[in-house]
Amino acid sequence: MSHRIKALVLALAELSVSAQEICNPATFQNISLFGGRVLHIDTRSYSDLAVQVPEGQNHNAKNVSGLDVCEVKIAYERPGLNVTVNTIVWLPTAENWSGRLLGNGGGGWKAGVEDNATLSWAASEGFAVVSTDGGHVAVDPSQWALASTGNLNWGLFETFASTSLDDAATLGKEVIKAFYGKPASYSYWNGCSQGGRQGYLMAQRYPEQYDVQNSFQLTNAGEYPNSCEFEAILAAVIKSCDANDGLTDTIILSPGDCTFDPSTLIGQQHICPSTNRTITISAAAATVAKQAWTGATSPSGEFLWHGLSKDSNLLLHAGTTCSPNGTCLGAPEPLPISWMKYFLALDPTFNTLNITTAQFTPLFRSSVDRYDSVIGTSNPHLTALHNAGAKLLSWHGLADPGIGHSGTEHYVRQVYDRDPLAASYYRYFEAPGLDHCGAGTKGFYPGDALGSLIRWVEEGVVPETLEARTREGVEKTVELCAWPKKMVYVGDEGKGGFGCK
Repeated sequence: MSHRIKALVLALAELSVSAQEICNPATFQNISLFGGRVLHIDTRSYSDLAVQVPEGQNHNAKNVSGLDVCEVKIAYERPGLNVTVNTIVWLPTAENWSGRLLGNGGGGWKAGVEDNATLSWAASEGFAVVSTDGGHVAVDPSQWALASTGNLNWGLFETFASTSLDDAATLGKEVIKAFYGKPASYSYWNGCSQGGRQGYLMAQRYPEQYDVQNSFQLTNAGEYPNSCEFEAILAAVIKSCDANDGLTDTIILSPGDCTFDPSTLIGQQHICPSTNRTITISAAAATVAKQAWTGATSPSGEFLWHGLSKDSNLLLHAGTTCSPNGTCLGAPEPLPISWMKYFLALDPTFNTLNITTAQFTPLFRSSVDRYDSVIGTSNPHLTALHNAGAKLLSWHGLADPGIGHSGTEHYVRQVYDRDPLAASYYRYFEAPGLDHCGAGTKGFYPGDALGSLIRWVEEGVVPETLEARTREGVEKTVELCAWPKKMVYVGDEGKGGFGCK
């Protein structure tokens, strides 16, 4: 018995040495990219990694330990564009590889991730995981969007928006074949926010790359309400509409059915928890809330785009900073500000705080006209995705203040109206009470969404529901419903007292 144990230990040691030996640039020297030029390839071996991975994009928290991986970094360019792109691939050992490739998306202005937590989670689950920097690593487009004032850096913008994502999938597959000696059996995409847009883009433009994708106005009034006023409005919404679904739990199952009118709060006093000061709800705050819920319209009332749910936190877009004397100034979310400055006005000095509704309308239309063909993901024609045998699963938090869920539902409805059989390859789920990409602790979070996708693709288990759970108070597990069904409270019947209708 002791000889067998020694032999086994020796075999494992040899296997470890072998894995380290092939984790070197020479293993990947024949990798190429059509239309691109590989500049250099760097490798690094990690042994016995231990990482505490927090809850993230479509996965629950996990304590990773004893992880061995080979890291491959590829720098390449497409001649003529003057853009260098960096792609990173993490490869678990051959005995721990599941045969799957995972493309991992980015967030904000970043095309991908390069943090050990995200990559470690994926590798510990048996994925060979790939991500790209999209040609830049800046969180602010002021450093790369413009070639000069008035001139967009088109090459870098298109690289970030689309082509680097296709390249990353291609390179990831080439790296896998070189390292494991065989191709991946399945390829998946995982992302939220920017990563969700990327997933839809892959589904619409590069459907053969992945088997499954998982995505996921103050100035016009001349006033800047105190941020605490919006906290008061949100609290009033929850108080007014929480019990409409039959259960008082601070989660509104169907925010579209909430008829709360913020104008009923005008003139009422509210104690702001953050400052312990009493403020009075203004007409301006009520107007902003109504406009945010209604959505963007032109001065003539023409619909431009969908608004936010009533239970979403308006501070993301309507935030303000106030001095001790009560004077407030706008402090909106920087992403749309950057978009207007660098991609619409093409001017880093452009003052977005002076935009009126009349000025916003042509900016909105210009955004669609100029950039939809490069970065847009509104094409409902998913025939190529279907023909490729791929699947698309996405979920959206109903309380998302950054990207309203109504826009996603609008897209899903277009796809389903066009193809009555769309449910056979595209499933969409709505998560009541959930913030942007599951941020915070409220709402029902589908932490195993990627697992549901894998079971759909590899085992044929169609996801009629998506398991989700609460993360504050007493943990409660529920099932999110495949659209067009909605989650409803059914009392003691159904899992966790909820069902689909």
